[in-house]
Amino acid sequence: MEEFKLSLTDRSGNLTEAEIAAEMAVHAGLLERVKKGETEYRESLGWLDVSVWGGEPWISRYESLAREVQAQADVLVVIGIGGSNQAARAVAEAIGEKSGVRLVWAGNSISAYEIGEVIRQIRGKRVYIDVIAKNFETLEPGIGFRALRAFLKEQYGEDYRRHVICTGTEGASLHALCEKHGYTFLPFPQEIGGRFTALSPVGLFPLAAAGMDIRALVQGAQAMRDRLMREEGKENTALRYAAVRNLLYRKGYRMEMLSFFEPRFFRFAKWWMQLFGESEGKDNLGLYPLFGNFSEDLHSIGQFLQEGTPVIFETFLEARRSGASLMLRDDDVEDGFEYLNGKDFDEVNRVACAATMQAHAERFPCLQISVDAMDETAFGQLFYFFFFSCYLSARMLGVNPFNQPGVEAYKVNMFRFLGKTK
Repeated sequence: MEEFKLSLTDRSGNLTEAEIAAEMAVHAGLLERVKKGETEYRESLGWLDVSVWGGEPWISRYESLAREVQAQADVLVVIGIGGSNQAARAVAEAIGEKSGVRLVWAGNSISAYEIGEVIRQIRGKRVYIDVIAKNFETLEPGIGFRALRAFLKEQYGEDYRRHVICTGTEGASLHALCEKHGYTFLPFPQEIGGRFTALSPVGLFPLAAAGMDIRALVQGAQAMRDRLMREEGKENTALRYAAVRNLLYRKGYRMEMLSFFEPRFFRFAKWWMQLFGESEGKDNLGLYPLFGNFSEDLHSIGQFLQEGTPVIFETFLEARRSGASLMLRDDDVEDGFEYLNGKDFDEVNRVACAATMQAHAERFPCLQISVDAMDETAFGQLFYFFFFSCYLSARMLGVNPFNQPGVEAYKVNMFRFLGKTK
């Protein structure tokens, strides 16, 4: 595995290595329990062993179904919300589809305009849909499925059934629909919550259909798992990240910003925001996760970061190889930017990142996570690293990492207002 690196830059004096070492020592026992999987959370730890849902024969099944879609479709509409689509979307939009099958995202809003746009985009194309819902009572994927089902019936008649794939809980209502109507079914792992499903059918099948190397993604995750299981308390990378987060929280920081200078990390940051927000934001506790899409956002919130209320610290996310290059050449126009002649956009972007981190570190601690490239292996590393770190961090905070009781509050009111009686 190419080196995955976590580093800390702090010129503010708000955090010391001695404090970090002491915090890691206090939680060394917790680290060992998390490695094994704590008994009280066993029904939520299906992701801890990558090989369960990311090994054979499951990978072969995802790939086989993906080949069917690739042979018969131009578009796969992924219908799901939150953990049901964030991970796959993060990888697909960072790397780009490779198979000729375009992924289109639906069931993630209640906007008539948005679902209408999806239908307009896919009209006249060969279409499959993948409906993803662990609990098929969630409104957005439910009505998204209705709208796309009507479209498929209009386009294919009764043969529409062959174009429907559902990823749901075995024995639950979506599974029953598949058995009744003849839709293809993939299991949504019962022992994994939505935001931890990147390395399961939820995330891997859509990516396989789009031509991603899901084996490389799983291998990256497995290599990260091996590393974290091997590293002892004082050297464990995930424990260090969790320790810094919790130390800064106790020092009065209330927000962690995931900052990046490669806009292709945008959707990954959305995934990260859900992972930590939903896992830690309970019992009136937790860091609020947000992200900075730099350099654009430096021109809107950079002033606040540099001189505003000191409640934010940053974790910078970097790919050492962007996979892109564009030289700035002298074109004989004196525009004031002649000092950039002969430099690459990528080089300028990295200088901007280094300069920003140096400036911000004068005010608050800045972490940096570096992966080798924007590829499947790196995303596998990132998914597993943050899964494991989030589990640790939430336990250090004193909350259940795997439930989300507050999410249901608005649903109770919404269903009542809409007239749902059962």
